[in-house]
Amino acid sequence: MPSVPAPLDRLFSRIDALEGEMVDFQKSITAIPALSPINGGSGEWDKAMHVKAWLESHGLSDIRQIDAPDPDAKNGVRPNLIVTIPGRSDDRTIWFMAHLDVVPEGDRKLWDSDPWQAEVRDGMIYGRGTEDNQQGVTSSVFVLRALVEEGVTPDYTVRVILAADEETGSGLGLDYLLEHHGDLFRPEDLVVVPDAGLPDSSMIEVAEKSIVWFRFRTLGKSCHGSEPQQGINAFDAASDLVVRLRQLYQLFDARDEVFAPPISTFAPTRKEANVPNVNTIPGEDIFYLDCRLLPAYAVTELEQAVRRICDGVERDFGVTIEITTTQRAEAAPPTAPDAPVVTGLQEGIATVYGVDAQPMGIGGGTVAAFFRRAGVPAAVWSTIEDVCHQPNEHCRIRSMVNDTKVFAHLCVRNAIRGT
Repeated sequence: MPSVPAPLDRLFSRIDALEGEMVDFQKSITAIPALSPINGGSGEWDKAMHVKAWLESHGLSDIRQIDAPDPDAKNGVRPNLIVTIPGRSDDRTIWFMAHLDVVPEGDRKLWDSDPWQAEVRDGMIYGRGTEDNQQGVTSSVFVLRALVEEGVTPDYTVRVILAADEETGSGLGLDYLLEHHGDLFRPEDLVVVPDAGLPDSSMIEVAEKSIVWFRFRTLGKSCHGSEPQQGINAFDAASDLVVRLRQLYQLFDARDEVFAPPISTFAPTRKEANVPNVNTIPGEDIFYLDCRLLPAYAVTELEQAVRRICDGVERDFGVTIEITTTQRAEAAPPTAPDAPVVTGLQEGIATVYGVDAQPMGIGGGTVAAFFRRAGVPAAVWSTIEDVCHQPNEHCRIRSMVNDTKVFAHLCVRNAIRGT
């Protein structure tokens, strides 16, 4: 890493010195599973209260707790924490937003260690949530701690959101905050969401595709397998529909090199069971299509095209096809590649990692879309191994530490320029 000016050098030294405490913090929060009631848990209360006490014990006492009501959660709420330290100016706010909830462990037999007791080996922390999103939580709160302990005042007021409910839709997390406390956020703010990235630090996510998940229910007529002419084979018709849906690649063939891949994608995925035995013609068949549509197209265009394709199969096979959507999210307006939050991150990444990070789009969805729809530019960035939701999920310790340095650079960017 190249030499850096004070106060950045002091902050970087402090962050390096806090590496062991970052690991200990990760261990402590991994041991408190924050699972949504939908996923069989009681929510984030215990984890949020633990983190809140930790913050206060390290001089970070300006903490606002905003509870979203959830009768199925502990104490009937899903807590969202907002931690603040004042800056030299309040003209804008630098936000870091991470989430406290995690996904279930999955098949325990696939883990090499207890998913709820973080284990350190080979420079990694293993455990459920260590990467998604506790790496982001840790980097966000430790940049605040470094600023306070070094007595460095950031350029602008810095706030960290530790949100609930990201893993099950954010309706009781960031979406709730924007709906009920939208005055907290301004278009001139800088928002960083450390919840996606690449192992080499090179991607800053600034745009997302529209997401549509279609469910196709094909209805025919069941009969004995020895007399297929007596029925209408719903599975046969649905299989033909799967093939015809490939037309979508020609109908929506635009390219946008900001994205990887640079095209819209239409992938058949889940297939529900139809009949339990071999010698029955199925009268019902259900499958799903995962669509990631470039922002150049409206979701309604896709829905109309899919309906026309289904109409053709209905005519040819004599079936009825019911279409429903289990997920439908129109692409949010992208963050400009030259937005201050993007250029600020690029400078910090170059300083810490020596990497020329590029603004890119992704096919997946992140909470940054909520900010963008509200008119607040947001960038998604972190240095992760991309093992979220997998068995043996882990976080690279040095990436966690170095990401914290990038955040510190963003907080004092003007100060180190002498502006």
